[in-house]
Amino acid sequence: MTTVSVNEAKTKLLELIHQLQPGDEVLITENNQPVARLTPAAQQPPRKLGTLKGTVTYMAPDFDAPLDEFKEYMP
Repeated sequence: MTTVSVNEAKTKLLELIHQLQPGDEVLITENNQPVARLTPAAQQPPRKLGTLKGTVTYMAPDFDAPLDEFKEYMP
C-alpha cells in the first residue's frame, strides 16, 4: 500500500488515480495520521437488485398517510 501526504496527494492526484490497479490502495495522511484511502472503483462489488425481495412481511394500511405534524401543509 502506498502512503502519501495530503499535500502530495493534491499535487499528484491525477497521477495517483491513473496508477491504481485492482487491489491497490493509496493511504492519504495528514500529520502522519491516516485521513483517507484511495481505491479503484472497479474493486467495489456491483449491487444486486432484488436481494431484499420478500423481507417486508407487514405494512400498515396507512403507511402512506400524511403525518399529523405535516397536515397543515397538505391541501
